Amino acid sequence: MPRSHLLTALVLAAGLVPTARGEGNVEFTRKEDVVYGRKFGTALTLDVLTPKAKPNGKAVILVVSGGWFSSHEGIPVDYAKVFLSRGYTVFAVVHGSQPRFAITDVLSDMNRAVRFIRYHAHDYGIDPDQIGITGGSAGGHLSLMQGAAGDAGDPNAKDPIDRVSSRVQAVACFYPPTDFLNYGKPGENAVGRGILAGFKAPFDFQELDPKTNTFVRITDEPRILELGRKISPANHASADDPPILIIHGDADKLVPIQQAEVMVARLKENGVPAKLVVKPGAAHGWPDLLKDVETFADWFDEYLKPRAGAK
Repeated sequence: MPRSHLLTALVLAAGLVPTARGEGNVEFTRKEDVVYGRKFGTALTLDVLTPKAKPNGKAVILVVSGGWFSSHEGIPVDYAKVFLSRGYTVFAVVHGSQPRFAITDVLSDMNRAVRFIRYHAHDYGIDPDQIGITGGSAGGHLSLMQGAAGDAGDPNAKDPIDRVSSRVQAVACFYPPTDFLNYGKPGENAVGRGILAGFKAPFDFQELDPKTNTFVRITDEPRILELGRKISPANHASADDPPILIIHGDADKLVPIQQAEVMVARLKENGVPAKLVVKPGAAHGWPDLLKDVETFADWFDEYLKPRAGAK
């Protein structure tokens, strides 16, 4: 699918239309194109949207991704304004995009973004231990991966940002893929195949050949399946995951609701607060989706709270 079509699909399917800053009843400032990292000489950027009235010291990371395509032009400001109206500072993260980068590359970008935000928490007036994350479709998948597979950081890293955690404290997302090797039913492989055959680029896994210093495509089927399991959030569900909310339409053909059901079931098996809200008759997005973002804000209000004894 062409990149322009993917961006259009993200905006239309989610019902999110970017708007000019300050429109509506929410007053906020917007710092654009903050560089949170670099790879191969290319800058990775995010926008920081800060409410002017009564910021609550909490953060929401908005993953800008549809079909694992990401662009600055695709930042859904109306989506962000729901959180801004409640005092949240919103970080709209643009990741390395397909077709140039696969999901494995994108996950490293997202980990870097969370670390950067946490490391600079004081600069942005937020609590580093009160960070939520949200997105839809591919953005929901990436949100779940941060919730279930974020890590504590590398204490020996040269860059101090890489020493801090990439975990988040709450997740709320729309219709996310969660298990690419059991997609819609047990044993259904969707690693760029089947229902997701139109999204081959995000699953075009490559690795650096140290002998030639070139990237080569991974074609070994066991390796591909191993990576498919690794990028599936359902395989990372564990007792230390944060509270997770998923809203999903039961008529979704692109991401079957079974994906949300599997994820929530595994979280509950591990004792994690998890909830699935089913939208009867809804497909992959619906016209009044922004109303459901209010439910996400309620979720963050409930679960992003100061730790006992925290300053």
